[in-house]
Amino acid sequence: MRQKLQALSNLQKVDLEVAAAKKAAEGYPKQVAELEKEMEAAKAGVEAERAKVADIEQQRHTLEQNIGDEKDKVKKWEARLSEQRSTREYSALAREIDIARKANQTMAEALSDLGKALSAARESVKAKEEEFAGVRDRIGAQMGELRQKMSESGAQIRQLEEKRSKVAGQVDGNLLRRYETIRKKKLPAMAPVIAGACQGCNMSLPPQMYNSLRVSLGTEICPSCHRIIFAAEALESPAQK
Repeated sequence: MRQKLQALSNLQKVDLEVAAAKKAAEGYPKQVAELEKEMEAAKAGVEAERAKVADIEQQRHTLEQNIGDEKDKVKKWEARLSEQRSTREYSALAREIDIARKANQTMAEALSDLGKALSAARESVKAKEEEFAGVRDRIGAQMGELRQKMSESGAQIRQLEEKRSKVAGQVDGNLLRRYETIRKKKLPAMAPVIAGACQGCNMSLPPQMYNSLRVSLGTEICPSCHRIIFAAEALESPAQK
């Protein structure tokens, strides 16, 4: 019986290694997603600054067109001044010309302010692009490391699963079927009993069951956690007893 228990114990050791490897691997996709999110945020920062530049350029273009239109209007009105026959008409047109010139002056000042704002916005874009380049390089390196770990983890899990198939072939059929049923619900699926307590759930066994396990060195099902249980001394070699 000790050999059967040892074979099952060996299988559980492999299963625990597989579970640990899979749990470690589960974190990699989340880390990749977080890095991608950080990259997108940095990229969005650049795009936002570029959008500001484009908006200011559009405002400046519109203002330049308006100034050009107003200047053309003033030139036409100035050309018409000499054509005015009455003082009243001349004064009215001169007043319109003066208003247009002041409006042009105001727009010229606004254009100057837009030029300064555009220069600052372009500097901001440059800074954001440099920041993004740094983030991209750092994240690129981290992503490369994560992909390497994912590849290595996948290879490790495949190797362990191959090992499991071989080890499972050495386990008693009836014991294996019972173990597999429990393993689907919890792992470890088997636990030793020490000093009358199941080491899977730490609950004390009925004295009769514990004594039976110690005498038979076989297996039972824990009444509390429903794991396969056995007396710890059942796995001890004759030299250890």
